[in-house]
Amino acid sequence: MQAWQVHENGEPREVMRLARVETLTPGEGQVLLRVRAANVNFPDALLCRGQYQIRPPLPFTPGVEICGETEDGRRVIANPVLPYGGFAEYVLADARALLPAPEALDDAEAAALHIGYQTGWFGLHRRAHLEAGETLLVHAAAGGVGSAAVQLGKAAGARVIGVVGGADKAAVARELGCDVVVDRRSEDVVAAVKEATGGKGADVIYDPVGGDAYAQSAKLVAFEGRIVVVGFASGSIPSPALNHALVKNYAILGLHWGLYNTKNPELVLRCHEELTELAARGAIKPLVSERVSLAGAADAVQRVADGVTTGRIAVLPENGATA
Repeated sequence: MQAWQVHENGEPREVMRLARVETLTPGEGQVLLRVRAANVNFPDALLCRGQYQIRPPLPFTPGVEICGETEDGRRVIANPVLPYGGFAEYVLADARALLPAPEALDDAEAAALHIGYQTGWFGLHRRAHLEAGETLLVHAAAGGVGSAAVQLGKAAGARVIGVVGGADKAAVARELGCDVVVDRRSEDVVAAVKEATGGKGADVIYDPVGGDAYAQSAKLVAFEGRIVVVGFASGSIPSPALNHALVKNYAILGLHWGLYNTKNPELVLRCHEELTELAARGAIKPLVSERVSLAGAADAVQRVADGVTTGRIAVLPENGATA
């Protein structure tokens, strides 16, 4: 079978190599899945660079979420078992962790429903307890993680402010349903959000960026507000001033979605059921901006790493179903 492999750490476009490898054999509790679509995530770039919290042995195949097909023809969503990631024709997955792919979504959309939307659901509902009528601010609102949070915020009845970088991404954020869009490249984010909220700030701030975005969040969080720390796509990990959190009376909430798979897997299933229902009634629909062949995976991962994409890019292996 064909699979992308990383033999040394570095930039995705430089270290990912498409190769023919041995067909995988499932171990105990595992299943072999044919990959119908693999979604590109920022962690795939971190895996290539050797900067992710999980460091699989070299060589490995990146690709942390897929829509696949079981031997009996069922369409499922899964996280491949590393080091055999999703940018391949076949993967191995934990048989107990398979989730049914929603009928309302095609293969590429189903592959994109998992990590980003689960992270958004847990961040907004389990950690921040977002309520209808509250104001939600989403950094990187046109990206894969941000676009999911925007849709979930709107579905929950929140007023959503999206912060983006560039006019093209601003247009995407508006199409996603943001009530207010702020272009950080041409606007003062703090001034624009304060104006949009009458000086109050945002009740919930969803931050997958870190760095300057977190510094802005601390200035913009409302009384009894909640900042949800999801990741550090900027490459800069902030050091929060806890005295500031005390004086302004706000909460800083960390979110590591992957822990729920071992600490509370039943909640992951419940989340998927709710996401499936939201997709069925059209309240959410993953933004898949591109669909590329397996041969285009390395370039796609690099572009996600460089922050020049919107929504999600899906990799469709040649032997997979066309989405």
